Order: sequence, then structure tokens, then C-alpha cells
Amino acid sequence: MKLIISTCLISAVLFLFTGCETAVPKGALAMTPTTLDDRKMQSRRFQTRDEEKVLKACAALLQDLGFNLSESSPKVGLIVGYKDRSAVEGGQVAAKVLFAVIGANMPIDINQRLKASVVTKPSGENADDIVVRVTFQRMVYNEYNQVSQLEQLKDPKQYQEFFSALSKSLFLTANDI
Repeated sequence: MKLIISTCLISAVLFLFTGCETAVPKGALAMTPTTLDDRKMQSRRFQTRDEEKVLKACAALLQDLGFNLSESSPKVGLIVGYKDRSAVEGGQVAAKVLFAVIGANMPIDINQRLKASVVTKPSGENADDIVVRVTFQRMVYNEYNQVSQLEQLKDPKQYQEFFSALSKSLFLTANDI
């Protein structure tokens, strides 16, 4: 009897440990043909040695853009911010009404969270440069608070505007203006 109980306990423990293992989805870390172009769009090199000054300018810029800073780790050059916006679209509301007429339920998008992640690091090629990389993501939640969309934003204009404002900020700071 003790042998059966011991075997069951060992089996249960082994089952729990194997159930906790998660695998990386196939292709999650694969480079796509646009990976290099995306990184070029998301990164800029600034001629300065003062990484702390660059991080402070990035944090201030994100706040100026309406982001709330949620994470900051200056030692590793990381800043993360978010902002919440409405995701209600007229077309979805109209479709929901039409579905309701035929007795079906269709969830609509209610809220979206925009997330910005900034990473800075000294350039490996030239110690006098700091490389800044920013990424923007969007998570859309439906009326049941379920994620209905999760995407990386790839609008070049958004990245150009961010880096243009960052360049101006760093210039003004460097020249005490």
C-alpha cells in the first residue's frame, strides 16, 4: 500500500513539474525580412557620452507625449511608459447593433494601451556615441477586458517625430538653452 501511495505522489510531483514547462512558440525568435529595416527605423545614434542625460531627455519626452512612466532602470538604460486611450470605433458599434438585431453578440473594442519602451546603450563602435532604440506597441481590449489586438506600431512618421523631438531636447540641453 505504501508503495502505491509513494508511486502516486512521485507521479503527481513529476506531472506538476512537467506541466510548468513552457516552450517558446515556433518562429517567435526568427528574424523576418523586415527586422533590419524595423531596427533602423527604431534606432538613432547621438554624439554624447552622457547616457544619463539621454535617458532623462527620453523620460521627459515620453511624459510630454502623454505617457506615464511605469519602469525605469538607468543602470541598464531602460524606460517604459504607457498611456490609455479609447478604442471605440463607429463601425464596430454599428456592427454590434446589426448583430444584436439578429440575436448574436459581438464584442467591441473599448480601450487601448499604448506602450513605449526606450533602451539606451553606448555604441560598441565609438564610445563617444549613445544608441537609443524606441519601440511602440498597442494592446486593444474589448468590452470583456480581453485582448483583441496586440501589435507593434510601425509607422515611420511616429518614430521620426520621436527622434526629432529627442534631438532638439538634447541640443537645447547641451547648449544650456
